[in-house]
Amino acid sequence: MTSPATTSTSRWARGVVLPVAAVLAVMVFALNSSGYVVTVIGFAAIYAIFVTGLNFFMGYTGQASFGQNAFAALGGYGSAILSGNYYWDPLLALVVSMAFAGVVAAIVGYPTLKLRGHYLAMATFALGLITYEISIEWTGLTSGYMGISGIPPLGVGRYELGTEKQMLVALTAFLLLGVWISTRLRDSRFGRALRAIAGSEPAAQALGINVARYKLMAFVVAALYASCAGSLFAHFVGFISPEVFGGAMVIQSFTMLFLGGIGTTWGPVIGALMVLMLPEFLRGLKELQDVVYSCVLVMILIFAPKGLAGLVALIPTRRAPAAPRPAEAK
Repeated sequence: MTSPATTSTSRWARGVVLPVAAVLAVMVFALNSSGYVVTVIGFAAIYAIFVTGLNFFMGYTGQASFGQNAFAALGGYGSAILSGNYYWDPLLALVVSMAFAGVVAAIVGYPTLKLRGHYLAMATFALGLITYEISIEWTGLTSGYMGISGIPPLGVGRYELGTEKQMLVALTAFLLLGVWISTRLRDSRFGRALRAIAGSEPAAQALGINVARYKLMAFVVAALYASCAGSLFAHFVGFISPEVFGGAMVIQSFTMLFLGGIGTTWGPVIGALMVLMLPEFLRGLKELQDVVYSCVLVMILIFAPKGLAGLVALIPTRRAPAAPRPAEAK
């Protein structure tokens, strides 16, 4: 017989302990590997943070956004300019850039989120295009296609994370913190309101939920994640240019989100690792690499439509037996 406490413990272990242990195992594997592996895993962690925010807006709220790369650009260029040109502490530059991206998201999102469906998608896509063009044309601030180099690594005061492996540890900490915050928000009253909006906006409004306000708040949260990811990329690589935050970032993030599992806690992390690491495992196939890579992605989407994280839900768990009914009076 299995008690409810045992069942709850097993679910908690499956949903929290095992994923965290897997993330830490990947980090340890990278720390004991070459610098190239550290770089790939570092990029995966950064993208996982970005996609976690995108999942918060699309997976939990049921809205469409094709312009999150705009806020990643704000974070990346904000950190690069503040820490590189004005010698701010990188961590302070990251926080200030996130705050600025959040303000911009609130200003832009207030009129934009009144749209629905493909109109909202096109409006957010235009936001990304506008930001991309500004990063190219405003050469006095962004240096255009030349980009900004010499961006210092993360650190506070005189202490800097001088090596890629030290940066990877910091990126993993940021990732786990971001997933934890996202989970806490999802399970809060705020998250329940977002799920109600995702189910039906008219029904949520009938329940007294301020749909416009909650959608705007979710949009701002996603922008904060995107800005954080952009700043971390700048400090991890030490160089940014407009191409980093272009349309390829949007396509890749959507692939990670749907492949890992939209609306799931660990889907963005799984998707980021899969999309960035799978090509490395297939590199030996040479000219067939792209063909096999595409086939693997299609097969996963066909046989796991809820993403790779959705496969975990198929693992059976033992349930506590129902309490016996009281004997009927004779």
